[in-house]
Amino acid sequence: MREKIIEKSSELFLTLGFKSVTMDDIANTMGISKKTIYVHFSNKTKLVEAVTFSLFENICNGIDCICSQAANPIEELYDVKMFVMRHLKNEQASPLHQLKKYYPTIHDSLKFKQFEKMHKSVSESLKKGIDTKLFRANIDVEFIARLYFNGMSGVKDENIFPRDKFTMEYLMESFLEYHLRAIVAEKGLKILNQFITKNQS
Repeated sequence: MREKIIEKSSELFLTLGFKSVTMDDIANTMGISKKTIYVHFSNKTKLVEAVTFSLFENICNGIDCICSQAANPIEELYDVKMFVMRHLKNEQASPLHQLKKYYPTIHDSLKFKQFEKMHKSVSESLKKGIDTKLFRANIDVEFIARLYFNGMSGVKDENIFPRDKFTMEYLMESFLEYHLRAIVAEKGLKILNQFITKNQS
């Protein structure tokens, strides 16, 4: 039952926002009593925390799977971006904004976990790109892995990139191309250009 509550709450939170959805909403949607939810979660904050980290673990598992199967680091980054976009329902701004505003401790903890995961994943991808001569040999892996996380987090800031001017799909796509063009070697540039042409057609 605990997993079912997390699953249904995830759907509601991602669609309507963490603040907007009440324990009553979850109970009514599932056709169970509120008491049943409180057996597994002592309060809404505990449920939000469980949902947030469950979503994070699912995304991490998916990313690991993509990284183990991708043909090259360029394709890997595009596949990861597509997977994350699908998984977070195009990452509507409202749920994340509400998480940051009403559950700042959970938000900060999640951001740190995201940083650890992305830093490790991007560092490995960069090293693979250097080894296969797709990326320039002289890039600073530690610096660029951190810069990539900062950039991907930064494009989500609505004060700087308002949603009436930029869609999340456009922002992530554009930043990824910007990132790759800065680090590819000649061999990598050919693959990147082919990939962009194929995705646009």
